[in-house]
Amino acid sequence: MANYSTVFNQLLALIPRYHFERFVNSFNGDRYVKTLKCWNQLGSLLYAQASGKKSLREIVNGLEINNSKLYHLGLSPVKRSTLADANKIRSYQIYESLFYKILSQCKDLTPKHKFRFKNPLYTIDASTIDVCLATFSWAKFRTKKGAVKIHCLFDHSGDIPDFAVITEGNISDIRIAKDKLNIKPDSIYCFDRAYTDLELWSNIDFSKSYFVTKLKNNLKYTVLGQHLEAMKDGILSDEKIKLENKKYEKNLRMIRFLDEKSDEVVSIVTNNFKLSAKTIVQIYKTRWQIEIFFRWIKQNLQIKTFLGTSKNAVMSQVWIAMIFTKKLVEIPSF
Repeated sequence: MANYSTVFNQLLALIPRYHFERFVNSFNGDRYVKTLKCWNQLGSLLYAQASGKKSLREIVNGLEINNSKLYHLGLSPVKRSTLADANKIRSYQIYESLFYKILSQCKDLTPKHKFRFKNPLYTIDASTIDVCLATFSWAKFRTKKGAVKIHCLFDHSGDIPDFAVITEGNISDIRIAKDKLNIKPDSIYCFDRAYTDLELWSNIDFSKSYFVTKLKNNLKYTVLGQHLEAMKDGILSDEKIKLENKKYEKNLRMIRFLDEKSDEVVSIVTNNFKLSAKTIVQIYKTRWQIEIFFRWIKQNLQIKTFLGTSKNAVMSQVWIAMIFTKKLVEIPSF
């Protein structure tokens, strides 16, 4: 990152210090601490993100070299063992809370994108970060694989997360969606086949909201008739269907279209009978914005290698990395 020192200085200056100290107190972050306070821990890990440092040694050496530049921000050189202990012990919930506080500020700053419809549009998805199961024994994913998973509800109005949840890799995407999704009336929720759960679909419909998703191959249905005649723009059919599974009893709309990129016929279902088939297809394709967001995180943040192996150390690093992405929107020069 070019001119990382300037970016880092601006970044840390924008952290809401008052609220941060409240979170520290709530989770006893600085209780019995004499040397490395949570503010210094936060600054050290943000410095690692801004400068691309990948190890505790690199962070400690970098802070030592830049001590004169960082002193006015309340930061000071740290010992590697002290920083390692802080990452292991200080509750990651301090930084999770700070992320959500900053996220609420960002929503007022990001430009709003206008769609051809008035409904708020969201996509929910998850992405995994692979880790060695032998080293990170708590991060269970598959029998011989470990992973950390980032679950995210993406707000397409400002192209920012509405919420993020970080879990072990084996935590179900559907479980997080059902537990954490605060369904907002008249909104549209887009997701892939991993979220095929009829209870979730019913909850969205009951809340007077809409969903758009790809139809799972093993989901049986009966065609009730045409919703509208097949149109141009690659739309092959627009039908009214009813699922054979009684867990979702209302009628649905199934739209089949030709995906020009993959040259495949895609079937999507929705409970929205108002918008045009073309608009529904565009909504489904907009889902890829969250994939771009996840790709950017993995390519630009220091989360491929971790500074500690404990769950708390990993969670702290990922939450601070997420804070780093959000505060960048307030730095005009970035």
